[in-house]
Amino acid sequence: MFESLPSCMTGRVQIDLALEDAAWLQDLPDVEAAVETAGVAVLDRVCAGPALNMSVVLTDDAEVQALNLRWRGIDMPTNVLSFPTEERSPDLAPAPPPGAPSGLPIELGDIVLARETVMREARAGGITPRQHLCHLVVHGSLHLLGYDHEEDVAAECMEGLEIAVLADLGIPNPYQ
Repeated sequence: MFESLPSCMTGRVQIDLALEDAAWLQDLPDVEAAVETAGVAVLDRVCAGPALNMSVVLTDDAEVQALNLRWRGIDMPTNVLSFPTEERSPDLAPAPPPGAPSGLPIELGDIVLARETVMREARAGGITPRQHLCHLVVHGSLHLLGYDHEEDVAAECMEGLEIAVLADLGIPNPYQ
């Protein structure tokens, strides 16, 4: 099942939300609001200025496992995958492609979330599914902006941003 939900356009940030697993709505009835809140919060804090667009796909473990195998060579589901439209540096604000009409949002890429894994991790961590989903949307959005956690210094930077954005949302530090 695939349901395209209405795009969220809040100021300069547009989030296209696709619901591929309707069970998200059973597990987290305000899933749309949670994605919007977290996505706008991170982009407003980290990438002020240009109009931005990203897509968020809410799917299941089987789909994420297939994507993880295809793109990362890992045959298991994971909580979130990020697919940036282009390689970015966290030190440089995204820019429109040459020749793009002015005012057109810059496409950041796609974030894909696996429902069963997200719910399982939330239970195991003693946090609400909404808190964990917001954390993963923030985390995935930072990947779309070029942040990573492959090296210690980069990981500390990315985690610091996640902690700050989540604190703005009233969500406790996920790394404690």
